[in-house]
Amino acid sequence: MQGKIVKGIAGFYYVHVVGFGIYECRARGIFRKENKKPLVGDNVEIEILDDKDMEGNLVKILPRKNELIRPAVANVDQALVVFAAAKPDPHFNLLDRFLVMMEAKGIRTVLCFNKEDIAGESRITELKEIYENCGCRVIFTSALKKQNIEEVKDVLQGSTTVVAGPSGVGKSSLINLLQSGVKMETGEISRKIERGRHTTRHSELITLNEDSYIMDTPGFSSLYVHDFEKEELKYYFPEFTPYNDQCRFHGCDHVHEPGCAVKEAVDQGKIHEIRYRDYLEMYQEQQEKEKRRY
Repeated sequence: MQGKIVKGIAGFYYVHVVGFGIYECRARGIFRKENKKPLVGDNVEIEILDDKDMEGNLVKILPRKNELIRPAVANVDQALVVFAAAKPDPHFNLLDRFLVMMEAKGIRTVLCFNKEDIAGESRITELKEIYENCGCRVIFTSALKKQNIEEVKDVLQGSTTVVAGPSGVGKSSLINLLQSGVKMETGEISRKIERGRHTTRHSELITLNEDSYIMDTPGFSSLYVHDFEKEELKYYFPEFTPYNDQCRFHGCDHVHEPGCAVKEAVDQGKIHEIRYRDYLEMYQEQQEKEKRRY
């Protein structure tokens, strides 16, 4: 039988088979020998061990469309990246790393700033200016006031969406408003450090309707950019695209080179300086990795 892994925890994989329900499965030893790890979102083949108790073995992982390392999920159509507009203030570098990872994987992204109700107008305006040309749709919500929830529901239709973001931004509260089947545990913000406690303990796929799923993922506090050369990074910042071929030197990396159209666009306010600053930091990190490698 074929199904989809909707949850993996403590060595067990819960596989949803349409028309039958959810089977609790163990992975066969062959996956360990081949160094393969089943992921939430994987389409798989299982063998049934016990129909009554809905138990089985996971015997084959079908080809993946894509996969993410952190959060560890597979076959994603889009990402809903949730950050707070305030309390805590958005960590721009972390946010930009996530957008770069999605660009590198070819996964379209919807950027959601929650807690709109407690962010001032100046903050909302700033966030719009920073991300207006970042290549993804930007939505402002308030889970507390239930503002713009229908707009988020609309972008989830017909897709498997990974919902991700740091702890304490109202992600679980937002998910609870988007579906009725699973209530995610919500946690308090530590007022002292304004950093969320990690309340989500595993990745889980939640069915919205017959062709729409969301995957909630554990909160994260760091994200490292992997799997590409530093020369590729500029292609993962969509606002650089109009200027990439206008530089004086072919193959310009927009760092030290004279006559750089991207740096000129930053100076003219056409590319936001925060996005460019984060680009430089990621570029330099990749450069240091290459030095250590060679």
